[in-house]
Amino acid sequence: MPEYSNYQKDVIKRYYDNRESIDQQRLSELCTNLFLTEGKKKQKLWEKAQEIMERLNVPPTRIDHVLKSADPAILAEVVKDLESGAIR
Repeated sequence: MPEYSNYQKDVIKRYYDNRESIDQQRLSELCTNLFLTEGKKKQKLWEKAQEIMERLNVPPTRIDHVLKSADPAILAEVVKDLESGAIR
């Protein structure tokens, strides 16, 4: 286990303190990219979206619905609900 300087410890702590808002921002960006992407890259983006939704405690049934539909518009609704606080 490496020893971190106090500065590095503070950076790591701030990252984890703000991880939820960082994940929400990343999910929003993924939604935009899914509208524009084609092919294999699109599948990777859906996998990443699933990971982020799980970290953000989106209900598993909703995650399944979003992934089965593979529609970025439905993912955008999840992002909207996360930002409004409907999903906690």
